[in-house]
Amino acid sequence: FTSVKLSSLRRHLKIHSDGKHHVCHLCPKAFRTAALLHSHVNTHTGNKPHKCSECDTAFVTRGELSRHRRYKHTLEKPFKCTICEYSSVEASKMRRHVRSHTGERPYPCHLCSYASKDACKLKRHMSTHTGEKRYECYVCQARFTQSGTMKIHVLQKHGENVPKHQCPHCSTFLSRKSDLGVHLRNLHSYMEEAVKCRDCEAAFHERYAFLQHRKTHRSERRLRCAQCSCTCNQ
Repeated sequence: FTSVKLSSLRRHLKIHSDGKHHVCHLCPKAFRTAALLHSHVNTHTGNKPHKCSECDTAFVTRGELSRHRRYKHTLEKPFKCTICEYSSVEASKMRRHVRSHTGERPYPCHLCSYASKDACKLKRHMSTHTGEKRYECYVCQARFTQSGTMKIHVLQKHGENVPKHQCPHCSTFLSRKSDLGVHLRNLHSYMEEAVKCRDCEAAFHERYAFLQHRKTHRSERRLRCAQCSCTCNQ
């Protein structure tokens, strides 16, 4: 991390410290800075002090407002990949994207050999071990371990009450037209510089095709016993 401002460097250094001295008076959470605590308290009170100058939307934190403006108004994508043409509104999404090039999976499951490139996917994976069904259908209250399974259920079982937008390039259904637009941009837009598979010579100009190809490698039996000819996925 580098910064032209000393204050920004000092603020950044706090993320490497375990000292969380600012405690919320409404729940057990604690934070490193008073600003973070203040933003957190707003989630309890419902206070949204950061208002968009171009529409009537307001947000709890300045970061949420900044993301909103980029997604809805400026359409700016300041975080650009140095390996391919991908660019992102958020730094966190760029970090996840870069791992698709490096193969890094920093979030391992402590119960099996699974490892993920982002924390959300690991959390979703853990439900396969615990059997926890966190997602509830708002129509019939059926419960599911994954949000994607719940969305498919809503479309298939309660489809007459839900607007459906099918992707023209794959079997994905989305409930909102705006979600379909995001899906098309992220997965089906043409990339001038092809993404190369790290396990073979294949290269792809469309992210969806690349992801489908990667699934073929996941099913390969790569782990071989040193004592005999047995091979396993895990």
